[in-house]
Amino acid sequence: MSRKPVPVVVLAGFLGSGKTTLLNHLLRQSRGTRIGAVVNDFGAIEIDAMTVAGQVDSMVSLGDGCLCCAVDTSELDEYLGRLSRPDLRIDVIVIEASGLAEPQELIRMILASDNPDIVYGGLVQVVDAAEFDATRSRHPETDRHLTLADLVVLNKADRVDEAGRARIRAAVGEHAVGVPVVSAAYGQIDPGLLIDRRPAGERVGQLSFDDLRDDLRDDLRDDVRDDRGPAGTDTAPAEAGSRADDGDHSGHLHALYESVGFVSAEPMNPRRLMEFLDARPDGLYRIKGFVHFGVPGHPEKYTLHAVGNFLRFYPSPRAEGEETLTELVLIGSGIDTEAVRARLDGCREHAPQDVPAESMWGVLRYVPGLSEGPGEPDGTEEAGLLY
Repeated sequence: MSRKPVPVVVLAGFLGSGKTTLLNHLLRQSRGTRIGAVVNDFGAIEIDAMTVAGQVDSMVSLGDGCLCCAVDTSELDEYLGRLSRPDLRIDVIVIEASGLAEPQELIRMILASDNPDIVYGGLVQVVDAAEFDATRSRHPETDRHLTLADLVVLNKADRVDEAGRARIRAAVGEHAVGVPVVSAAYGQIDPGLLIDRRPAGERVGQLSFDDLRDDLRDDLRDDVRDDRGPAGTDTAPAEAGSRADDGDHSGHLHALYESVGFVSAEPMNPRRLMEFLDARPDGLYRIKGFVHFGVPGHPEKYTLHAVGNFLRFYPSPRAEGEETLTELVLIGSGIDTEAVRARLDGCREHAPQDVPAESMWGVLRYVPGLSEGPGEPDGTEEAGLLY
């Protein structure tokens, strides 16, 4: 089985917003998830606080399997290629955008890359809540950056009162329409919002649905509110710092998010599922899992990777004896979990054998390098964006 592409997450924000603090938090809380950090210079990373295993060229090996590269824009594609090599076993690459390029340029470089081992993992825009108005005044491009964001982190929210936070959220929402906005202090958001984390002792590779489902159950055991839905679905809010090994964060604001697990033994109707994906609920940040359509001529399973407005499907044969299930995990902030369940339930298909093969065209246009049907994209960067 081919290895799934490594998600590349772009971490952007103006000077002082706290994006470097957030990156360091991700590295400290990686818990075995192998993160490739790409920065403009090593001064941004708290290397002294970690175990440095060695340095080769512009790459530093940090403790817990993480790597850090100091590059400029001309070297970015090369180092994305190096970090995504299978032998390095990196799970996710995080680009800290300071000094490298404008966010849209970085997104364009990732989408236009010929490297099949990477995939766009979203733009996270970090906003300084305490200096929001001053930042917008100094940097008029702030609003344009917000329109590109897949997730907005309202950092330093502890320095602003409740009315101020509400005002800033409203201002952000005017430009980042429907995009999840999470509040944080000291960049401390739950890494599970951005990346798939390996459970302790977990094998190398991207997190499987079973691992994600186990994490959801762990969250339920950790005294997080149980909001169990109908058979085949789970919903659990997760909170940064809710686990004992994440350290003492008492007194800090934490970024809440919801995880909705969906399982269906019935196939999914491709057109109805694409309608759901084309009009995702507000606050939904990313979706991962596997989809079974069962349409004649398409017996394979489809790995689904969606973040913000970006979507990819990766078809692959099923292992011998593998169940034909659809298994999805949806992650966001402030989403209507009951509405999400209802819409996914409405995508079930009771008679897949009667579904015409052309109904798969909407899915196949998001398979890298594959085009099928009249007028469908041919695998260019536009093919992955739902606009």
